Amino acid sequence: MSGLCGWLGASDESITVMAAPLARFDAAPLQACSSPGGAVAVAAGEGCGHLHQHGDLLIAVWGRPVLDASSVGVAQRLAPLWLARGAAACAALCGEFALAILDGASGQLLLAVDRAGSYPLAYARHAQGVCFASSHDAMLAQPGMRGALDPQALYHYLFFHMVPAPGTAYLGWQRLLPGEYLHVRAGTQCKGSYWSLAFQENTIATFASRQQAFLHTLRLAVESSLGGAAERTGAFLSGGTDSTTIAAIVGQVTGTGARTYSIGFDAPGYDEMDYARLAAAHAGCVHHEYYVTADDVLAAIPAMAAVFDQPFGNASAIPAYYCARMARDDGMTRMLGGDGGDELFGGNERYARQALLSRYERLPAMLRQGLIEPLLFRQGVARPSRLGDKARSYIGQATMALPARLESYNLLQRYGHRTVLEDGFLETIDPGMALACLNSAWWQRPERKLSQINALLALDMRFTLADNDLPKVRKACELAGVEAAFPFLHDAMVAFAASLPPGDKLSGMQLRPFFKQALAGILPKAIVRKKKHGFGLPFGLWLQSHAPLREFAFDNLAQLRQRGIVRPGFIDDLQGRLLLEHPAYHGTMVWILMMLEQWLSAHARGFAAGSAAAATETPCVLDPTA
Repeated sequence: MSGLCGWLGASDESITVMAAPLARFDAAPLQACSSPGGAVAVAAGEGCGHLHQHGDLLIAVWGRPVLDASSVGVAQRLAPLWLARGAAACAALCGEFALAILDGASGQLLLAVDRAGSYPLAYARHAQGVCFASSHDAMLAQPGMRGALDPQALYHYLFFHMVPAPGTAYLGWQRLLPGEYLHVRAGTQCKGSYWSLAFQENTIATFASRQQAFLHTLRLAVESSLGGAAERTGAFLSGGTDSTTIAAIVGQVTGTGARTYSIGFDAPGYDEMDYARLAAAHAGCVHHEYYVTADDVLAAIPAMAAVFDQPFGNASAIPAYYCARMARDDGMTRMLGGDGGDELFGGNERYARQALLSRYERLPAMLRQGLIEPLLFRQGVARPSRLGDKARSYIGQATMALPARLESYNLLQRYGHRTVLEDGFLETIDPGMALACLNSAWWQRPERKLSQINALLALDMRFTLADNDLPKVRKACELAGVEAAFPFLHDAMVAFAASLPPGDKLSGMQLRPFFKQALAGILPKAIVRKKKHGFGLPFGLWLQSHAPLREFAFDNLAQLRQRGIVRPGFIDDLQGRLLLEHPAYHGTMVWILMMLEQWLSAHARGFAAGSAAAATETPCVLDPTA
């Protein structure tokens, strides 16, 4: 995966020092250039690094960008666009990319990331100007950069299991959101969106015409993702609808079976290999399998914590890594993932659940507040019963406003943040900021009257996809030494999905009806009917049965006790009573805390909440409103 980095401003430092961390996992070749006004470097594999210098004008693009339907010479062809259009030049780029343009003559900097946010880019002020990089470790390698951890970011990690953008793990550093740019000019900064997801909710077209357009766009997206290297491109195959679709279309585009790679687990309720085999046989794939063991998990944890720039708690990164490594060992250099299909076409079960909860709001207020709620919630009125408990749970969630009710099952909220976290740590953070992040993303849509399903999809494109799913796959692939690509996130596919009417994504309680109907015959019926699963990890169960993994996890929790973040009493309860009661459920929190300690050990060994290192840094944040 590698990345790009650089700075705007005078400096005597060598750009190669800052760029060294970019290729620490995949040894990608480095390109760099500098001028008196700044420097930039890009480390990338074949076709993913683009660099151009003309005097004091430096342009670097990392990824697979497209400009005027071509990916050839993108950096050089951006130069006249920049001179003619300034910051608006980034809107001409399509594809997957992170962009940096440094104009030393005018003292300007333009940073931008692609529309899905699949390539990250962070930035912060430093002594001479502005520093930027796709890797936080590259930022820290720049002499003079201050890198104090942000306790609020650590809280967000414990809440969301990742740190949502525009935040980072470090005070005063920010990341660009999907489709966003930063323009620095004459001492002022402007941050804005050059693109936003625009839904067309009243499209009128026959099913046949929509299906034809969909299949054409899907083939175009897959062909683009193959990038002329089909013989060295494999596909993740979980046996779900999205990965099965990609594998099938690869076969249609290339005329030969896709090379697919699947992960299984020898654990009841977690193994989906039968569905992957069914999908592979149906599409004529050249199929490969690997069963991940508890020993594999134990071996991969330290490297997985190290490869992420900030704490990351999605445990399925481990099986994704072993899947990508299997493909690399088979000669693959690129892997296609089905990520984005759920968020574009309505595939997550919570979309149907939210629709069901919203039905309660449509009941007359007199009925809700005058009869149903008093009957169920007044003390002494409601009799304990399983049906009554379900009704109270339903109404309790239904009366919460979106998007907050999406977190009604949030693990940290279920435990209670005062039960989990030390008082000293809580004094340094605002627990309400987590839901404020959700609310900010929910209401910052240009379409204020979206249907609920499209509003949820827009939120998930920003949160679930850009901050969770894509980093999981990209970092797992980076660690394995292969590139990741996502056909569903091709610009034409995103635009097509946004043009579909809401009923094509959720009809009653039926998820993605158009997608399933349009792919009838391509998708096996058993896969269309199955519940969503993916590469889930049976970590909680293995904690009970695999002593070395349990000892490793508990040793990390013992180290975390010393950092002043989590209450020792909660850790005791988690390791004892709670894990015995429900290993799979409470094992998730063990994983989250273990990975936090692993990340801190790799990136911030001396951190302790309330310590001088954590508290004395003064944030210096670029003002997007200036």
